Amino acid sequence: MNTDVPALHSLAQTYFDAAYEMDAEKFASIFHPLSSVTKVAEDGNVGVTPIATWLAAVRDMKAPKQQGFERDDQILSTDVEGELALLKVKLRIPPRYFTDLLSCLKVNGTWKIVQKVMTSNV
Repeated sequence: MNTDVPALHSLAQTYFDAAYEMDAEKFASIFHPLSSVTKVAEDGNVGVTPIATWLAAVRDMKAPKQQGFERDDQILSTDVEGELALLKVKLRIPPRYFTDLLSCLKVNGTWKIVQKVMTSNV
């Protein structure tokens, strides 16, 4: 059996745990240091944030867990092609729901997120 899908689902679970706890170190463990977060910015343009900057912002956010919110996260799809994978996930960080596309590469035998593209709605 191919071990890539279970490994990617484990990565997604770490991602969900990190989001629920707003744990920047846990996020850092699954993101490649050269990765970035991309979204449509408030001005309507594409905004690209280096992962170090994004992790610094995470450190200042209130965790849904601390606020007593229930978790609501799921893997919507997993697509693997060799050392490339795409995870489509959905999670709730109140008051918003986020849909994230996590582009992953298998780096030295370990899956890492190299690009996060996200959108949200209330």
